[in-house]
Amino acid sequence: MSMLLQVINVPPGIPDNAVPIVGIVFGTIMIMVIVTPIIRAVIRAVERRHDPAAPAALPADLGARLDRIEQTVESIAVEIERVAEAQRFLTKLQTERPAIGAPPQPPR
Repeated sequence: MSMLLQVINVPPGIPDNAVPIVGIVFGTIMIMVIVTPIIRAVIRAVERRHDPAAPAALPADLGARLDRIEQTVESIAVEIERVAEAQRFLTKLQTERPAIGAPPQPPR
């Protein structure tokens, strides 16, 4: 370390460990200044290659498949609505039914 300090001609009032710290700081700043534009250029090149504006190739039968899926979903929705209506009807019957062992109610 003292040989490096003799080559740099460090004034006597500066501590010995200050020179490597300053070298590391300035070296890091220089690397950031040089490497940052290179990284940005690489990122831009990758983004241009994967341009979202260009649509990806879709299979030819995709439209027909989507139509079939849509029809299936609609038929399932109709069946679910039928099941829900049956459930509401059965619930209504059970609530209107007199309880077992209760005295009979007079006709209305």
